Amino acid sequence: MKYSENRFNQIISRLRAEKQKITPQRMAIAKILASSEDHPDIETIYNRLKNDFPRMSLATVYRNVMVMKSLGEVLEIGFPDGGNRYEGNRTAPHPHAVCERCKKIVDLEAGARADLVKTIEKESGFTITNHRLDFFGLCSDCRNR
Repeated sequence: MKYSENRFNQIISRLRAEKQKITPQRMAIAKILASSEDHPDIETIYNRLKNDFPRMSLATVYRNVMVMKSLGEVLEIGFPDGGNRYEGNRTAPHPHAVCERCKKIVDLEAGARADLVKTIEKESGFTITNHRLDFFGLCSDCRNR
């Protein structure tokens, strides 16, 4: 897992600016989210931390992720089945490729997104404040099984 110290420091700075306590648990959650290339769900974050914080509850992880999300430091990727995944290393809207079998999520770069948003705003009369673009299919590992 790639750890981004800069991104971690941004999350912690924002929490401090909002007068949030900086607990060891909150720091550990922020560290996981700052390096969240695998887009973990709440339970995955909890499982990564339960050996270091055996008294921490799943609810504590959830509350802390929601605080970071409310501050714009975490991107929530929700799915129709009710499962949510979280990303803290890139919080600006960006496209994802999602495996329908194993649920792997891969970040995509799409340079023409700004033009697409402007086109949609012009056609719809909306001011787009946020967007989501996901592509669903099978990852190479699942295709090769």
